[in-house]
Amino acid sequence: MVKTRPRGLDAIFAPHTVAVIGATERPRSVGRAALWNLVGHPFGGTVYPVTPAHPSVMGIKAYPTIGDVPEPVDLAIIVTPAKGVPDLIGACAQAGVRGAIVISAGFREIGAAGAELERRIVEQAACGDMRIVGPNCLGVLRPASNFHASFVGEAAQPGNVAFITQSGAVGAAILDWSTERHIGFSAFVSIGSMLDVGWGDLISYFGEDPHTGAILLAMESIGDARAFVSAARETARGKPIIVLKAGRTREAARAAGAHIGALVGSDEALDATFRRCGLLRVDTIADLFYIADVLAKQPRPRGNRLAVLTNAGGPGVLATDALIAGGGKLAALSEETLAALGHMLPEAWSRNNPVDVLGDADAARYSAAFEALCRDPAADGVLVIMAPQGLAESTSIAQRLAPFAHSTGKPLLASWMGGVEVEEGSAVLRRAGIPSFAYADTAARMFNYLWRYDENLRALYETPLPPDDVISDAATHAQAGELLDASGRAGHTLLAEAESKRLLELYRIPTVPTRIATTSAQAEALAAQIGYPVALKVNSHTIAHKRAAGGVRLDLRGAAEVRAAFEHIRSAVPAADFEGVSVQPMVGEDGFELFLGATLDAQLGPVLAFGHGGRLVETIADRSLGIPPLNTTLARRMLERTRIFHALCDADGTEAVDLAELEQLVVRFSYLVAEQRQVRSIEINPLFASRGRIAALDARVELHAPGTPVESIPPLAIRPYPAQYVDIWYMPDGPAVVIRPVRPEDEPLMRAFHDTVSEQSVYMRYAHVLSLRERITHERLSRVCFIDYDREMALVAIAGGPIPAIIGVGRLVRLRNKRSAEFAVIVSDLYQQRGLGTELLRRLVALAPREGIQRVVGYILRENTGMQEVARRIGFTLRYSDEYGMMEADIQTS
Repeated sequence: MVKTRPRGLDAIFAPHTVAVIGATERPRSVGRAALWNLVGHPFGGTVYPVTPAHPSVMGIKAYPTIGDVPEPVDLAIIVTPAKGVPDLIGACAQAGVRGAIVISAGFREIGAAGAELERRIVEQAACGDMRIVGPNCLGVLRPASNFHASFVGEAAQPGNVAFITQSGAVGAAILDWSTERHIGFSAFVSIGSMLDVGWGDLISYFGEDPHTGAILLAMESIGDARAFVSAARETARGKPIIVLKAGRTREAARAAGAHIGALVGSDEALDATFRRCGLLRVDTIADLFYIADVLAKQPRPRGNRLAVLTNAGGPGVLATDALIAGGGKLAALSEETLAALGHMLPEAWSRNNPVDVLGDADAARYSAAFEALCRDPAADGVLVIMAPQGLAESTSIAQRLAPFAHSTGKPLLASWMGGVEVEEGSAVLRRAGIPSFAYADTAARMFNYLWRYDENLRALYETPLPPDDVISDAATHAQAGELLDASGRAGHTLLAEAESKRLLELYRIPTVPTRIATTSAQAEALAAQIGYPVALKVNSHTIAHKRAAGGVRLDLRGAAEVRAAFEHIRSAVPAADFEGVSVQPMVGEDGFELFLGATLDAQLGPVLAFGHGGRLVETIADRSLGIPPLNTTLARRMLERTRIFHALCDADGTEAVDLAELEQLVVRFSYLVAEQRQVRSIEINPLFASRGRIAALDARVELHAPGTPVESIPPLAIRPYPAQYVDIWYMPDGPAVVIRPVRPEDEPLMRAFHDTVSEQSVYMRYAHVLSLRERITHERLSRVCFIDYDREMALVAIAGGPIPAIIGVGRLVRLRNKRSAEFAVIVSDLYQQRGLGTELLRRLVALAPREGIQRVVGYILRENTGMQEVARRIGFTLRYSDEYGMMEADIQTS
């Protein structure tokens, strides 16, 4: 039987034929080690040495070039000097090689000459259908299949964790460490400089890998941020992705950039990105593996409240310190729990959380107290600490706790402190599925990771509030674009304050009235019209910081003060920068000064910031970052991560400002930033907020220099809502229907839609029975509505009326090669046979080439003759697929 050649990343991780280009017998050489590891770990494939220097290497026939190898090669491992690699990649592409691992170093990390070599590699690889890992990497290992495509000597043990690292040295050390600790991997990947295959590719690949339960990343730079975010958001819903990102400090970030020859962006912005994707970030290499083990064995908590059970005060205090420092809380135990503990524990017990059961506690006392804590609804998790104190029964205590490992619905963690004396008890717990740590503070840190991870994941599933049309229409987008274009044509890179506020107003962000005066008399007249007190600020396209330049005068209460302020400002700033003053009212009521802004990150594109505003914004340093565009749920999370948020809510729980309106404003601002890419940075400071009013008191907008190439501007990390696909369609019998891409806020409408779809229609769509209860779970509907538009496009048809209703859904999901996509259409039973299914499919086919999709396929049940006829009318070719037992509809779109 002829084997099908692997494609895409399968050619790298599951090849049938491998060539080692640069193989040699020279001792202690990379070429020898790479060849030896392949032949010394039989993986079921064939290995070919490629070198013009020797007729054979290590007793294996060698071939002068890749073109001389007698059968098609799936994977080439290149270990030659860097200068020859581009030509070798070209030869591989010409020979039909599907994948390459470039172990060689000496590329962008050495400067311009190395970067030019990389450019040539990309150019040569484009001549074939080829993926490349590296350069400057260790290679890859797949322990379960015994595939060892690396020059490092240690073979990894099989496991269910995919470990991906940028640093070869870190990777080599972890391989060595994992052998000693008996930690196994589903895959070990050293990706080096990520010239081609990057984080996004690998996250997607291992997200679909049935042998991988968790994905661990040791990252120095994010590379293609959009691909990373797209893959991570999709995969994190099904598998934990845990990240160790080096470069938290400026000094470390500079070192990382020099090491990998790549831009390293803001660490705060990366934190925001990881949260947005549902990822968990850890601080140490050990924590990567600790928390992966915990997640595999214990459930996630529903909050950050921990109950601590200990037989010694000191370890309990250490655990508490670590818990509080990481944002967790000690559970406030109920009166019932405290009373129960009081009845079962000695008089001298701590009578609080941590619960100290004293040094002579036996297994029965531990077990009784443990069960009481597990029953308390105020505790989201339980940490049990056992410190050997002579009388403690380490093993018997562990044996009494072991049966509870998976029965409480809460995460259970343990710290059996010590060495030989507690080793057996700790092993009992680990075998039962209760992670046990040598130190109590480590266990508390793991609990903090757990609840933060759960918080990040829940944000992916939460349904936002319905929008107030926050997504701008075409007219708004055009007007804003013309405003910015006009400024660019005038040679300006800074908008004057009035222009900045006009841009905000186009996105329905309220501002205070701002009028321009070029003379003292005009300023007086405008002040009288507006009403005192007023503020005067310099009007300029060149002065970014008006107050520092002496260009601001506040609380002016009469004509004389306005005249004096005008003259002061005119004399304070250079004449060439003075274009008059803006006159605006002072805000008299009590309220809060907030900050809302955005700037460009070198890797992530636009990044939003919200926090405490006013003159001391940098000193107070209270801010939260987010990645645009936002919805209301994400905006609320961004507000909640600041200290000022607690002041926006009164002590009695009522709101000191209209938080719903503030959320909507932040969402509208995020769309301004996402849509108007001419903007380099923008800030509203202060953004005034009170119970009855929110308004921008001042604003500054900086633009890219005129003529800046679009490709040089860092792209958005997350694709914004594709408003270009919003349209109105009229059904043949008259009613108007809005057809648009789905939004996260559509979940309630999608829930109602499934009430109108019969089981027969569902069977025709899914090719199997799916009950209504299964179709309308929150987790499922949130995934259906909260999509990544780079990975799939879902169009919903919405009928108007007093209550809008979804009446049909068409979906186009990219397949693994990204240039093909699979369609699916389902229509409400109330609207079938009225042309809606045809229109949805027609639109999916029409938008496919605009999304870079060259082929659209669909699988239709043989008995679904109606859908088959719809596909034929649109131009699909239909044939019966033996593989799927269904009709396959296929159309080329470009």
